[in-house]
Amino acid sequence: MVQSAWWFRHQAGRLVRRLSRDPRWHCVLAVSPDVEGLTSRVWPVNVARIAQGQGDLGARMAWVFRSFPSGPVVIIGADIPAIEPYHIARAFRALGDHDAVFGPADDGGYWLIGLKRMRALPPDLLGDVRWSSEHALMDSEAGLRDMRIARVDMLRDVDRASDL
Repeated sequence: MVQSAWWFRHQAGRLVRRLSRDPRWHCVLAVSPDVEGLTSRVWPVNVARIAQGQGDLGARMAWVFRSFPSGPVVIIGADIPAIEPYHIARAFRALGDHDAVFGPADDGGYWLIGLKRMRALPPDLLGDVRWSSEHALMDSEAGLRDMRIARVDMLRDVDRASDL
């Protein structure tokens, strides 16, 4: 556990530094647990933070999407070492003519989800997803019925030490 926590802390820190420098978007960290994440001195002070809220991963991501004013929002995981600014730029470009975008992972999940958010979001957004399974991407896309969905680059996430 100590080695995992060390890796994640350093991986996430590098990722935040790499992506927050880009002037094309505004980075905000959605942290959990809420109180500890908001008060932690681990994260860079120049990057805004919000609490993820309660519930499973889908409920927390849906809450983040609903927390911002209308317009495009992209959420990424912090356990994907290969994310570069050009990946994020591709996702925002895809939202130009799509309602949603996913960055698939090779295990059936995804490392990125983005929504244009120009209309009301489904009340059950990301509510019926088999998280941490090979069905997560398929279930998430199915829940975005009637939306035009794009996919961007496939990247690998780190779920286990063997993924490194």
